[in-house]
Amino acid sequence: MAKKHEPPVPQDMMPKHIAIIMDGNGRWAKKRGMPRTYGHVQGALAFRKLLRYANDIGIKYISFYAFSTENWKRPDDEVHALMDLMRKYLKEAYDHFDLRTRFVLLGDEDGFEPDLRKQFIDIQKDTDGFEKMTAGIAANYGSRHELTCAFRKLAEQVQRGELAPEDITEDLISQNLYTKDMPDVDLMIRPGGEQRISNFLLWQCAYAEFYFCDTLWPDFDSKELDKAIVEFARRTRRFGGL
Repeated sequence: MAKKHEPPVPQDMMPKHIAIIMDGNGRWAKKRGMPRTYGHVQGALAFRKLLRYANDIGIKYISFYAFSTENWKRPDDEVHALMDLMRKYLKEAYDHFDLRTRFVLLGDEDGFEPDLRKQFIDIQKDTDGFEKMTAGIAANYGSRHELTCAFRKLAEQVQRGELAPEDITEDLISQNLYTKDMPDVDLMIRPGGEQRISNFLLWQCAYAEFYFCDTLWPDFDSKELDKAIVEFARRTRRFGGL
């Protein structure tokens, strides 16, 4: 049995929910004279390794930004390659049930081709009882779209007389988001050198700590995650108080 890794900080100082924007695959490949699709393949390997490491050190919730609603604008060959990588990983996920990780799709499943949509539905159903960690996969995801859909559902309930406007609370809005069974984000990580969150979990990141680094995603490993967690543990979170 592989040796269990120790978390970089005491467990009570660890973030409960980490969100990661997996950025830099294309630039990583370009630096090596390779096509962007090769960078995405290497990025998928980094995702797999980091998911297992996060599970090992006791992270309870982790969300990955895999494919945004805006990413459909990319060249067709790149989009097709990304969809095929998702198919491949979702199939391989069944080989890693020892992680006891529950997978949750954060995004609009109706935007995918029928076979990929079924894969997302199946992996969520087949891991629903797993309790060690929850992994959110944000695919065909945009936070403004997510919020618009949530507000629309609540407005329809008001229109039908099932809900009064004064009954709409922050908790109720949260329960109508893709992350309804997950706590708000504690730590948002973006590798790749950019310093923006690109329409990712806007509501859920209201009080998140942000960590940006220049490391491109395929090179983002357990040591890089440890650095981010150590930095998180150094910060004082006041949530608007003193």
